[in-house]
Amino acid sequence: MHVRRVGLFTTTLLALSVGQAGAQTLGELFKRVNPAVAVIYTAERTVVEEAPDQLVSVGGIGSGFLFSDNGEVITAAHVVQAADRVVVEFANGERIRASVVSSNPSADVALLQLESRPTGVVPVRLGDSDLVEVGDEVFIIGAPLGVSHTLTVGHVSARRQSRRTVGGLFNAELLQTDAAINQGNSGGPMFNMNGEVIGVVSHIISQTGGFTGLGFVITSNVAREILLERPPLWSGVDFFNLTEDLGKILNVPAPHTGMLVQRVAQGSVGERLGLKGGTFALPVPGSERKLILGGDIILSIQGVRVDGTEEALDQIDAQLSNLRPGSPITLVVLREGEQFETSVQYSPRIIR
Repeated sequence: MHVRRVGLFTTTLLALSVGQAGAQTLGELFKRVNPAVAVIYTAERTVVEEAPDQLVSVGGIGSGFLFSDNGEVITAAHVVQAADRVVVEFANGERIRASVVSSNPSADVALLQLESRPTGVVPVRLGDSDLVEVGDEVFIIGAPLGVSHTLTVGHVSARRQSRRTVGGLFNAELLQTDAAINQGNSGGPMFNMNGEVIGVVSHIISQTGGFTGLGFVITSNVAREILLERPPLWSGVDFFNLTEDLGKILNVPAPHTGMLVQRVAQGSVGERLGLKGGTFALPVPGSERKLILGGDIILSIQGVRVDGTEEALDQIDAQLSNLRPGSPITLVVLREGEQFETSVQYSPRIIR
């Protein structure tokens, strides 16, 4: 019996040592994946309270990650949606221009194409987010408050299915986490303990503006399906979904809903359509966001009225995702009380 006990004890120690040898520490994981994590710098035109009716160029910052050998980078849509210029900086200090290839603001994911491949950077791998369970340990790398390549650690707190809200997401599967997320983390990767990307950082819920334990990321499987399997166009238009009450105030025809154009990026489909952004920034009570008034209001897209219902938005999404090169993109727009139709032929994003 004594011999058997020693044998069992030795076997157990051997199994433990093999398991520990095969596992990577968090520090080792960080060193392996961090080179592929990037800081996203953007320049875009907007209006400020101090200079109404004037467009000024402002800088923005977010995070992203290289996931392919072709120089493709994933980030959050709200980081680059209305960007005139995008520069991606890697941990080795290399900065590379990038173009927005596709973007889906409703799911808050976007795809960038680098002008050249970063030197010696190994892309990270997109994992299977369906395998993620509540309680799994995760870590996030990004640029919170502009402090680049910061590591935060936590757990998956819950799985959520987003619902359409004013200016919000829809049908986007979310992972909730207690790993710290702040401004600048948006678009960065959330990793499992195998070093695989299982989510793209989207937003937080906070009453203070800082992280309070409620962070949300778009699952990697949703990002893969939207950006790689059925990539959406990049409109370059930052918009605000009007509620019926606000639509009435702005004299929008019944059903008093539409998309209020906030900003339009240079070289985008929105600019080719002739859309105009707002000219006056109005602070929104209880929010850090400013509503930009005075811009166009999109009433219909591809013949589908923007009425705020899920059915209408689903139809619009389906029509836009099925566009072929040369197909028309047609909008009905309200500008200064007058309605008009504008159209442009769709062409895939040209990399500059």
